Amino acid sequence: MKSPARFSESAIAQLKAEIKDAGGNEVMALGFLNDEGLVHRIRVSARGNEDSVLALIAGGKDDPSIPDVFIHNHPSGYLSPSENDIAIAGRAAEGGVGAFIVDNDVEEVYVVAEPIKRRSIKKLDPDRITAALEAGGAIAKRLPAWEPRQSQLDMMRLVIRAFNDDAIAAAEAGTGVGKSFAYLLPAIHYALENEERIVISTATITLQQQLFDKDIPLVAGALNKKIKAMLMKGRGNYLCRRRLEDAIREPSLDEAENDEIYRIVSWTETTKTGSRSDLAFVPLEAVWSRVCSEADMCMGMRCPERERCFVLALRKEAADARILVVNHHLLFADLAARQEGAGYDNTVVLPPYTRVVIDEAHTIEGAATSFFSKEFSRLGIYRQLGRLYRRRRAARNGLLIRLTGIARMEDKLDEGVAAIDKIRETADDLDAAAQELCGGEGVFRLIPARNDIAGVLFPLFIALRKKITALGEIIRDMLENVGEDDEDNPAVWEIKTIQRRLETIGSVCSSFIEYKERPTEVMWLERHQSNGDPWTVFTVTPVDVAPGLKESLFEPNKTVICCSATLTVADGANPKGGFNYWAGQCGLNLIKERKVLTGRFLSPFPYASSVLLAVPADAPLPEDPGYQSFVDRAAAQLAATAGGSALILFTSYQSLRSAYNAAAPELQKQGIRCLKQGDDDRSRLLSDFLNDETSVLFATDSFWEGVDAPGDTLRLVILCRLPFRTPNDPVFEARREALEKQGRNPFMELSLPESVMKFKQGFGRLMRRSSDHGVVAVLDGRILRKRYGEFFIKSLPETQTCFGEFDSVLREAERFLFTR
Repeated sequence: MKSPARFSESAIAQLKAEIKDAGGNEVMALGFLNDEGLVHRIRVSARGNEDSVLALIAGGKDDPSIPDVFIHNHPSGYLSPSENDIAIAGRAAEGGVGAFIVDNDVEEVYVVAEPIKRRSIKKLDPDRITAALEAGGAIAKRLPAWEPRQSQLDMMRLVIRAFNDDAIAAAEAGTGVGKSFAYLLPAIHYALENEERIVISTATITLQQQLFDKDIPLVAGALNKKIKAMLMKGRGNYLCRRRLEDAIREPSLDEAENDEIYRIVSWTETTKTGSRSDLAFVPLEAVWSRVCSEADMCMGMRCPERERCFVLALRKEAADARILVVNHHLLFADLAARQEGAGYDNTVVLPPYTRVVIDEAHTIEGAATSFFSKEFSRLGIYRQLGRLYRRRRAARNGLLIRLTGIARMEDKLDEGVAAIDKIRETADDLDAAAQELCGGEGVFRLIPARNDIAGVLFPLFIALRKKITALGEIIRDMLENVGEDDEDNPAVWEIKTIQRRLETIGSVCSSFIEYKERPTEVMWLERHQSNGDPWTVFTVTPVDVAPGLKESLFEPNKTVICCSATLTVADGANPKGGFNYWAGQCGLNLIKERKVLTGRFLSPFPYASSVLLAVPADAPLPEDPGYQSFVDRAAAQLAATAGGSALILFTSYQSLRSAYNAAAPELQKQGIRCLKQGDDDRSRLLSDFLNDETSVLFATDSFWEGVDAPGDTLRLVILCRLPFRTPNDPVFEARREALEKQGRNPFMELSLPESVMKFKQGFGRLMRRSSDHGVVAVLDGRILRKRYGEFFIKSLPETQTCFGEFDSVLREAERFLFTR
């Protein structure tokens, strides 16, 4: 083929000159196509000899700096590709990049692989899109309580830039900005105009439901656009028909569990989704875990129920969806699988995508830490062993019994049962030893200085790993005897999965044993207890998740938009608040060669006139002997003065119980209902609080965020203590030590900013609507008497303040609440 069919005149001249400058030797050049599909620009990447040249190939196809075609010359004039040429062209073609061979005069060209022409991207028009939320706009007309919000429009323009420029964006949007619409409008426009899929990830099911059920349909309807959106949950939320059949075939030894199994069977006749949330009752965990879909239990193409699979139907439905609404855990499961080798062009946990919006982004470091941790417990081991073999009186069942029948090795059953019993015994011994180490604090971290633990725990870890291996060998012997016709038997499939899960527990034991050689991980124990006996959870956690987030989230995706009401913290460099802390925790500060956009978008709510920040100047410090009695008295008096309608937030259950016991009798005499975290589950407790305008809710950790109580339901928020992380938190302690080893200040770089971000979340519970009005009281003397206290105050919106003695704070709070 003559070269003018593939090259512009200027490209021919440039390439010919480059080959001449290289002495007629081989040259590797990167070519870029123009709109006519001709190579119009050349960049030389390597020069070789007369027989070879380095094939310096760059990264992804859609990076503007990445070529459309690789070009090299054959000085011999013989243009047929060698085996190496074909291999290199094949790798390039996987990314849509073509491969050409030319002669030294660039008169002839041999096309080894055709380049894929770049798809033209339609840029978003910021003026046209923001108009929908301006006065008279398509969405503004549909919102009965619409009011102009410049901060919302400004955030939307930042999001549009991130889509148009293939950039990363971090946006802090104060309460009332309307961040959901600020990212949904650009996301929907971009998805439709460029036929791309966009993933929206949130931390809470409440926000997922709001986006899917309300916000996305409203935006699409207002724009008169049809867009397919899907709400995707983890596969554990869906029923597996094959496992249900298996549960029927092998009934439980517990009749209550069997009753629920048959209720689920009846439900399958009517459910279209198989989603647990559609059930009319809440199944026992032991029941649902037997019948739900699990990735490692899935038989895939071999499954006899494949044609009726709920998860497969969901994936087919999601294949052509333009908007996917997911939670952070599901997103991380997908990102991790892709990074580990599943690739970015295929469906893994989610269909492929390159643009992500992360709402509630202040939680992603915690979500990633949780996801990338590995753990086991005595109860978890019991569950796996119970699937293999269980007995009650004379009755017994389990997969091991079925496997011995399939393998025709019934004589091996007793040996397998004995191995299972030994694992149980060792797990019990390990759990008992671990609980003793946890002591009164309920937590214990393995550190090199504690050499005494080697003699306590290590023999038990080694024994547990050894006994798991012994059971595995017995199971492998049986599996080797399974006939070809039975290889796809569900019992065989499930027993292999349980074997792998037990081996994973063995590998976690190895991590604990090798803890001194694993400085990038934290090995720790924590005692748990619900209704029955306590148990210990053994956990291995990465010290730093930032590099993993950089490599799995920020680097592979073209656009990543992170937003939250709390991403910034006031510090010396940023008195009004900067992104440094959050960016460091999630890996964004490791991005050096990408455009990163940031913006703070202030709340339009009238904090300056509607909120009083009250701090008693005589509040003791938490380490003072009279601190708790002060909190008990102050919380009770403030709640009584407000007539209830109060959320009182603590950092420990011990302090919560003390304050509740002191306040509840007096408040209840005044007709004020007192609710305490731990007396009911979170959702019912919150529902009771929201439905009783005069109630007071005493709560701790999880209620510092995610509580939306507008109007008179909540007029007083009391933050009893600055929410610094407890020093015995193993992961936090390890991260502090890592900073110290780098010569950095762990208090200023970790403890303080983390506490300020949580403080902002607690403060944000009060003002949920522009008409809300109330008091935020802080009962921790450090906020006024310690130099770092100013960082807490400066990170908040401007409010009315009262920093007098407690009696004057009480009077001012009453005046502010009832005199408007």
